[in-house]
Amino acid sequence: MALMPTVIELLARARVDLRMGLPVVLRGKTSAALAIATETTTATRLEDMRALGPLTITLTARRAQTLKARIYDEGLARIPVPDHADLRWVEALANPANDLERPMKGPLNSLRGGNIELNTLAIELVKSARLLPSALMVDLDAAAEFAATYGLTTISHVAAEPLLQQSSPLHRVAAARLPIEAAEAGRLHIFRPEDGNEEHYAIEIGRPDRSKPVLARLHSACFTGDVLGSLKCDCGPQLRGALAQMGEIGAGVLLYLNQEGRGIGLANKMRAYSLQDQGFDTVEANHRLGFEDDERDFRLGASILRDMGFSTVRLLTNNPNKIAMMENTGIKVAERVALKVGENPFNQHYLATKAAKSGHML
Repeated sequence: MALMPTVIELLARARVDLRMGLPVVLRGKTSAALAIATETTTATRLEDMRALGPLTITLTARRAQTLKARIYDEGLARIPVPDHADLRWVEALANPANDLERPMKGPLNSLRGGNIELNTLAIELVKSARLLPSALMVDLDAAAEFAATYGLTTISHVAAEPLLQQSSPLHRVAAARLPIEAAEAGRLHIFRPEDGNEEHYAIEIGRPDRSKPVLARLHSACFTGDVLGSLKCDCGPQLRGALAQMGEIGAGVLLYLNQEGRGIGLANKMRAYSLQDQGFDTVEANHRLGFEDDERDFRLGASILRDMGFSTVRLLTNNPNKIAMMENTGIKVAERVALKVGENPFNQHYLATKAAKSGHML
């Protein structure tokens, strides 16, 4: 029946549930589990889950490395939750805020062997909800009955996994003329992904010739830099500098992708900033939180460009990964246009880290 939710819609529902502190039921071919985001669980729900059976906390390999927990599984570690462990103990494993004050959290005895497909699915869901990448889990027997009794969202691993690995299709929603400081001949296009995540934008300057390479930039949202003028990064100057160049030549397209904090969300970005205040660089802070260096999906930008009729770009970037992504997704990069702006005493270490660890051409 068409009124039944699709798998994509169930995944969107699951993300909201996890952000609200509700558990979701995950089903594999031969197993099932109840999973809840560690960040949003409560003491009451922790005890309710404990009553169902032995609890485990699933962490990414990056977070497990910080905690000196053994990693037997690809990409993650499964830590049994002791019977005496309270919410504070669980939160301390997921959140690195107090790692330096309380460095010893163990001994942590990682599980090994067995099927980890549901643990992997739980981490993917929690990440997509922009929460700390950690989940509390307990095995379930009669999963369908349990989900029906408690009104919980159920996600099938077989159905969901291919969708989580893909870049969600984008659809045009609206477009209108928008004069801006950089160019009076501006037009804003709105694109909405099928998976219910944030919308993305394209700012078109002038009427670029679709048969020629267009001056383009993939710009990830940065509330602190773009809006507040933060001096900790070079995002704001890059945004304004790119639009200025497009305005000068009278043509271009800037893709504004809502992937704050290299794809980890604003809340986690602020957590990373707090860790940077403790002396860690950008990459180290992301790893301590449990994330990779960069969690963004640049395929979204290529999809928007193709939809707008562009196949070749002069790419405004210092990031070689963006060039590789464009080429890999069928958008030819005719030229890299350097965008070296915004260096100041507050972001010199940040820029040096981008060059040294992420290969940025600065």
